[in-house]
Amino acid sequence: MSGEDFNITVSFQHRIRFTRAAFAPGNRLVAELLETRGRSKVLVFVEKGLRGFFPQLEGEIQDYFSDLSGLRLTGVEWLAGGEEAKRDAQVYQDAMAAIERHHIDRHSYVVVIGGGAFLDVIGFAAATGHRGVRLVRFPTTTLSQDDSGVGVKNGINAFGKKNFIGAFAVPYAVVNDFRFLHTQPELTRRAGLIEAVKVALVRDGEFFDWMEENLEGLRSLDEATLEEAVQRSAIHHARHIAQGGDPFELGSSRPLDYGHWAAHKLEQLTDFELSHGEAVSVGVALDTLYAAKVGLLNADDAERVLKVIEGLELPVWHEALELRDSKGRRRVFNGLEEFREHLGGELTVLLLKEPGVGMDVHEIDEAVWDDCAEELKRRALSPASN
Repeated sequence: MSGEDFNITVSFQHRIRFTRAAFAPGNRLVAELLETRGRSKVLVFVEKGLRGFFPQLEGEIQDYFSDLSGLRLTGVEWLAGGEEAKRDAQVYQDAMAAIERHHIDRHSYVVVIGGGAFLDVIGFAAATGHRGVRLVRFPTTTLSQDDSGVGVKNGINAFGKKNFIGAFAVPYAVVNDFRFLHTQPELTRRAGLIEAVKVALVRDGEFFDWMEENLEGLRSLDEATLEEAVQRSAIHHARHIAQGGDPFELGSSRPLDYGHWAAHKLEQLTDFELSHGEAVSVGVALDTLYAAKVGLLNADDAERVLKVIEGLELPVWHEALELRDSKGRRRVFNGLEEFREHLGGELTVLLLKEPGVGMDVHEIDEAVWDDCAEELKRRALSPASN
């Protein structure tokens, strides 16, 4: 028996751009970003919920591409978004059908405009149609602009598990258009900031200091402050993916998923009534307090983190933490095994040593974590005592 090993190296360029009103006359960012090969086709998918906020958007897109040589807009498709789009394969199938119907090929572009869940679904269709067509993401929410939209993951939910079916695919480009950012409901905008808090905690203590200092501007959703937080967070996320050594999560450590093992399970336990941002907020609070309880993190630093979360008017506890199985064990703990299973290998959870510095641990003391949940419950239900 004999054989030979071959190393296959593939280089990706991950383009992250920031602008305002990308499809306005005179804004050349998209025109300069997209390569043309002969007469490349462009198919645009837009989340239906944006129609009420931007009734002229389709016309603006049509006018923009009509002025570009070498790029031909084949259509604008409006599809349902939100977490429901990931739970029902119909949106994915509709997107695949549109890619086929418009004869989109691997020299074409799929442009997707919407929130994180919508980007996941359309991104999965783009990643699997023709085994991959070029995708340009336009995230519209705080959470998708400062985190998921600049990532390389796509997928839908299945078997009661989040993102069970999906693919890694580096988008051709991500355009964070701040025109979309400020139209979201206040809670949606603030909840998305938890991902900026998270990336500051795991990568950049100075960024966390800045968020503390600018907490009032973030809470009140001051436009300039919000945009700076989003931009800094997006660049940190993209830099970690590109330079962190494991862009497609082949290992067992996921620093950018700090606080997420509990968050993903809380979303499932609430049948996704709890938004991702709010669930991550609870998860970050729990894992931060846990790190202090086991002696990794200074108690004063843990309090700083909780104060920032509360200052953003986000939850540190949710009643779904009270759900227990027939043996009295909190059902959220099932999320630990699902978290491990998602990557394989041993359980690896990142905990904080200080803001900006984390370390991996491979087990969670459920009794200590129980104490953390009870303490945060008291804190949440007795805010006057804080």
